[in-house]
Amino acid sequence: MRRRHWGLLVSFLLGVVLPVVVSGFYLFVVSEDQYASTVGFAVRREEGSEAAAGLIGGLAQFAGTGGNSESDILYEFIQSQEMVEAIDARLDLRKLFSAYWPGDPVFAFNPSGTVEDLVSYWQRMVRVSYDQSTRLIELRVLAFAPENARRLAAEILSESQKKINDLNAAARQDVMRYSTADLEVALGRLKASREAMTEFRTRTQIVDPQSDIQGRMGVLSTLQQQLAEALIDNDLLLLQTENAEDPRVAQAQRRIDVIRERIAAERKTLATASNEIGEVSEDYPKLIAEYESLMVDRQYAEESYRLALAAVDIARAEASRQSLYLAPFIRPTLPQTPEYPQRFVLTGLVALFLALAWAILALVYYSVRDRR
Repeated sequence: MRRRHWGLLVSFLLGVVLPVVVSGFYLFVVSEDQYASTVGFAVRREEGSEAAAGLIGGLAQFAGTGGNSESDILYEFIQSQEMVEAIDARLDLRKLFSAYWPGDPVFAFNPSGTVEDLVSYWQRMVRVSYDQSTRLIELRVLAFAPENARRLAAEILSESQKKINDLNAAARQDVMRYSTADLEVALGRLKASREAMTEFRTRTQIVDPQSDIQGRMGVLSTLQQQLAEALIDNDLLLLQTENAEDPRVAQAQRRIDVIRERIAAERKTLATASNEIGEVSEDYPKLIAEYESLMVDRQYAEESYRLALAAVDIARAEASRQSLYLAPFIRPTLPQTPEYPQRFVLTGLVALFLALAWAILALVYYSVRDRR
């Protein structure tokens, strides 16, 4: 063997074998056992709540559509600083995680660390598995004692249920607030439409223009019938007498003229409306159009008010029950065998990556040497 061969061997011993031996010694001798408690749950919505929320229309977005967004929120919440601070206030995570500090500085937590360090360590000890298709969340909670692992898993489940309750309460408040606001708007629109109708009837002295015009048409039809009867009576009178100066003929003619004038006046009133003094105020067709417009506005306001009132009733019924809840499919387990740290796996990975790094550096060295 030449000098470079001895150098290569020494580098392998120092760069690969020695770190692997040190890592193995630490993992198998120094590091403490860790126990894993498993818990799994999903966010579920009570059957029928989605259909009820759909009746509210746009408010269904606040009520949710099957718990998908809530599952995403819960997945992020479990890894957040808020969750860590809430559980730390009850279980004292610093004391729990630093039980073997400084004897195991790699896997134990340094109690002098900041809250950001605690959150980072929490994400190492609480491993979250989230299935986007089924919306199932599964946790593996690690601790140095079996009871601590199960207590942590139970606290995470309890805090998650509390978060779901808060989301549920916020959704109910949003639904009630927006449905009540819609009801107030609909009520204001209904009052305005009824006031406009009252003002129209007060101004025109007409309760219903359609009924009024039907009455006027009835009067006109009666006058036309009377005119026809008067004309027939006049013709019969002319046939019975030859004296043109007969008073009966003059009286019949005056009756015909009066009826014709009355018919002309009634036809004129069909085109215009008169106030109580008899003066022409507005065109009758415009009054009909204005009345129909007011009727359409009032019908729309009444229908909107009925829908808004129904939405408030549905929102109140939904707010009186718990429609969103946490459904655990795996309760927090009590481990009996320490599964972590995975000593053989970690030792093998250290050996693999060190060997790969040593091989790459050796190839680079020989490549540079050959070029020289």
